[in-house]
Amino acid sequence: WDTYFGAEYTHGTPFRRAVEEGILDTEALSHVGTRGPLYGKKDLEDDRRFGFGIVTSSDVYYPGVREVVDKLRQRVGNRPVYLSIDIDVLDPAHAPGTGTPEAGGMTSRELLEILRGFRGLNLVGADVVEVAPACDHAEMTGV
Repeated sequence: WDTYFGAEYTHGTPFRRAVEEGILDTEALSHVGTRGPLYGKKDLEDDRRFGFGIVTSSDVYYPGVREVVDKLRQRVGNRPVYLSIDIDVLDPAHAPGTGTPEAGGMTSRELLEILRGFRGLNLVGADVVEVAPACDHAEMTGV
């Protein structure tokens, strides 16, 4: 997003700020699992304009994990890969421990298979963000 509730620097704006600052290679960057509420159509239009690859949760479900992995591998090529997983990419049935649960997310099986599909890439780092244990009554998210 450009701003989130009027703020330029929030959990919803880092990729836009990084593009504006010229520190991301958007030819390789992809958002996987996109769904849910947006401020407006401009959000996705901006993503395309900036050059982000967009893979919706429906793209994972209908064509399937193998096709998604093939496209991601082609997009990344031999570049170093940093993987950031926002836990709310998963459906809250699989990871309820987030402050921003949204129905229609990927299953844990789909995410694990996408990760397994990255075998052999030049992975240089990774993180998992937005886990909120207080929202996770059964500790499923950590699993």
